[in-house]
Amino acid sequence: MSPKAGAGFEWRTAHRLHLPNALTVLRIVAVPLFVWFLAHDGGASTGWRLAAFATFLAAIITDRYDGQLARRWDRVTDFGKIADPIADKALIGAGLVVLSLQDDLTWWATVLILAREVLVTVARFLVIRRGVIPAGRGGKVKTVVQSVALGLYVLPLGGALHTLAQAVMAVAVVLTLVTAREYLVVAWRLARGTA
Repeated sequence: MSPKAGAGFEWRTAHRLHLPNALTVLRIVAVPLFVWFLAHDGGASTGWRLAAFATFLAAIITDRYDGQLARRWDRVTDFGKIADPIADKALIGAGLVVLSLQDDLTWWATVLILAREVLVTVARFLVIRRGVIPAGRGGKVKTVVQSVALGLYVLPLGGALHTLAQAVMAVAVVLTLVTAREYLVVAWRLARGTA
């Protein structure tokens, strides 16, 4: 193998090893930028709301591709399994809090979603020595619905579209609570050594 070919092989190997986790880290780094745009001018500026939405959308797109690339390239890591859901929770949780502070979203929805996420995250860390709990199918659906609901709330919408945002958020809250059981059961089994 020529040096040039060898260098290309090493680059592709490093690229495949690190890109999925780099996308996850990029999503975490996007959180303060998203919050800053969303909170600017108290959320009253259409331009800043659109900038917040664009940042949120870009971060959500990385959520789709980090896991997909990790599975395709056989680069699923414990870091990715832990950091990916934390990145999702940080992005969505921060948006919910800012929207509630601006009185755009009722606090009960934010509190229920955040309480569930904290509970599941604590459960994950309590059993981490026995095994990593990856995101399940229900959790992924929940994240998608939460993301759609949050995105609709971030956009400067009114009338029927705002009603749609409220309906999607209600579905997101229900899914958030229902899917908590899935993770708590796995955590309980790991804690007992039966998983």
